[in-house]
Amino acid sequence: MNALALQLNEKMQNENPAIYDMLSDLGKNLYYPKGILSQSAEAGKKAHRFNATIGIATENGEPMHFRHIQDKLDYNPKDIYPYAAPQGKEELRLKWKEKLLVDNPSMQNKSIGTPIVTSALTHGLSIVADLFMNPGDVVITPEQYWGNYNTVFQIRRGGRVETFPLFNEKGGFHVEAFRESLVKQNEKAIVLLNFPNNPTGFTPSKEDAEAIVQVLKDVAASGTKLIVVLDDAYFGLFYEDSIKESLFGLLAEVHPNILPVKIDGATKENYVWGLRVGFITYAATPDVLDALEQKTKGIIRGTVSSGSHISQTIILESLKAAEFQTEKEEKFQIMKGRAVKTKQVLANEKFAPYWTYYPFNSGYFMCLKLNNVDAETLRNHLLDQYGVGVIASNKTDIRVAFSCVEESDIEELFDLILEGCKDLTK
Repeated sequence: MNALALQLNEKMQNENPAIYDMLSDLGKNLYYPKGILSQSAEAGKKAHRFNATIGIATENGEPMHFRHIQDKLDYNPKDIYPYAAPQGKEELRLKWKEKLLVDNPSMQNKSIGTPIVTSALTHGLSIVADLFMNPGDVVITPEQYWGNYNTVFQIRRGGRVETFPLFNEKGGFHVEAFRESLVKQNEKAIVLLNFPNNPTGFTPSKEDAEAIVQVLKDVAASGTKLIVVLDDAYFGLFYEDSIKESLFGLLAEVHPNILPVKIDGATKENYVWGLRVGFITYAATPDVLDALEQKTKGIIRGTVSSGSHISQTIILESLKAAEFQTEKEEKFQIMKGRAVKTKQVLANEKFAPYWTYYPFNSGYFMCLKLNNVDAETLRNHLLDQYGVGVIASNKTDIRVAFSCVEESDIEELFDLILEGCKDLTK
């Protein structure tokens, strides 16, 4: 094992051996090499005469570039063309942390790392899998989950996804099913919670959130080591009857056997999907945070190397813009209006013979549970006969993204889905 990896591991073992034990074999071997990038960083500070270190081209004291590209952009060449650091632009990292502390009061005064920039949310999840999952390790997540988790954790890393019912009989978070799934685990588990949930659009209440935290504390106290991953892709889109912040802050520092990991980003929160800017943030003691950051930088350096510089620049300028909060609130109200309209439409009794729907109060989506029709059959029928696209999540569930349907069109959308169901049940 490389000496740098050994040093990081020793720091973790000295300060919190439980978190060291959570690491995968790959995670234990990871480190950030003192190679070209670190030498270039030193040169950037000290090489006042010539800096001949990093593999970019320069011209007239700035990064070389094509005029026909630069003429279309309103950013300084230094904030577009050079490589960003593997961990991301430092000012962006600090600005995102500042945002997290404002949005999540429970994070205040906790030992939380500076967010590390990822190439959006999936990359952050992939980092978690690399750092913490060995073949055969378990990921526990609700029955309604994003299908890409299978690729990230099972296909790539050989883990097992185990699920529990998301909803109890009252339509709240199924705390007892969650507890039952966790107490079966012995030494270690990755717990993956996604609120607002994709595909259902559900976020738990404050009381259920507190119960979730208590379950995790109880299981950790029994000796099970838990990597608790908060997939906060749709953070902030909380419309009614739910917590208004991430579980991450509530879990920070609650038990040495719990490592909270927050995966979030500007992609969906700020409606910039194609810019691919996400973040991964850890909550732990200082030396453990430093070791995890170095290992995470090592993964990034060995895979994507670094994220898009211009995307990070755009997000940073957006976060600093005077219009940011005003425009964000405007978009929130549009999204909330669509969610509320969806509930109003679905209250009509004419739909009852054909479906029920899962509780939803947040995010981009909601799900119909079909009574007598196969979801994939209905999906294809709606496309072929009505020009309507929906997602078949499994044999019974249809996911509908109200996020991309104008409020004035929502009633027609569900009427067409109803017609499709009627066609298939004649």
